[in-house]
Amino acid sequence: MKNLFCHLLLSALVVSSLSGCRKDLCFNHDEHSLSVKIDVAADWELEWERTYDFDWQELWDEEWGHAYDDLRPEAAKGIRAVIYHANGSFSESNLPQAGGRLPMPEGTHDVLLYNNDTEYIVFDRLSTAATATATTRGVTRSSLGELHAGERTVNQPDQLYGCYDEEYTAQRTLQPVPYPVVMHPLTYTYYIRYKFDKGLQYVALARGALAGMAESVYLSDGHTGDQAATVLFDCVLTDWGVETQMQSFGVPNYPGDHYTRADGSSAHYLLNLEVRLQNGKILSYEFDVTDQVNGQPRGGVISVDGIVVSDEDGTEGSGGFDVDVDGWGDQIDIPLPIG
Repeated sequence: MKNLFCHLLLSALVVSSLSGCRKDLCFNHDEHSLSVKIDVAADWELEWERTYDFDWQELWDEEWGHAYDDLRPEAAKGIRAVIYHANGSFSESNLPQAGGRLPMPEGTHDVLLYNNDTEYIVFDRLSTAATATATTRGVTRSSLGELHAGERTVNQPDQLYGCYDEEYTAQRTLQPVPYPVVMHPLTYTYYIRYKFDKGLQYVALARGALAGMAESVYLSDGHTGDQAATVLFDCVLTDWGVETQMQSFGVPNYPGDHYTRADGSSAHYLLNLEVRLQNGKILSYEFDVTDQVNGQPRGGVISVDGIVVSDEDGTEGSGGFDVDVDGWGDQIDIPLPIG
């Protein structure tokens, strides 16, 4: 009887022990069983321009006060993943900057990745990877006349990256599957230089605009839409003139026939500079930079010179003004309709 009791007690302990192990394993069931386990490892391509007619890495002038590498963007803070399923539906999830476990059902899917830390960019038509686009919010500037008739005036886009993988097949595995991706830039920087010949000492504030730039970019492959927009930006005064680092999607209809506008006319690009003098007077200058932009459709350096503020304009009136005065530098956000 004693031996029977011992056997029963031992059996109960074994069963309890095995039950406990199974219960513990249930907490990590996916890790220890056949399931889809995809681990994204993200690399970020930190390029601010692409080489076309000008190799700015070779042509860079150190006297400009910036190193070429100073203009490189930083990696984004996080990633938005959109998984397009065979039945036409899609699902979204967020990953940290370096990547991480990507939720995905078994089967073949299209995978679209872009950064999720933008502020001014508006995403549209995300229901399919082929139509997913990014644009930017409209702004107004009361003193700026139309550089190109009918173009929207827009804010600079934030730094945008993207990566697209068509027909990725997810399988159930025992071990995690590494999924390396490269996040490519979809926005580029134009370093714009306005050089003054005379009268810079009269200038208190400066801002500008570049007309004819792409209004939108497709997230899957980085090609731009055929509609043009005028990008507004603020400028910084230097000891030789005015400069800015303007971000954009590049030129419209790239890499197609980007020398032609949506209406069939030849593409042209107008650069504006607006300065407010110490006496409060506002002067505006325009430059045709078509040749420069055509030669660098995705970022680069735009330079204009010969700008003059006459002594008459600079000394007119009765003294200075408050550089924080209302009506200068304020831009009104106009949300885009999503349809």
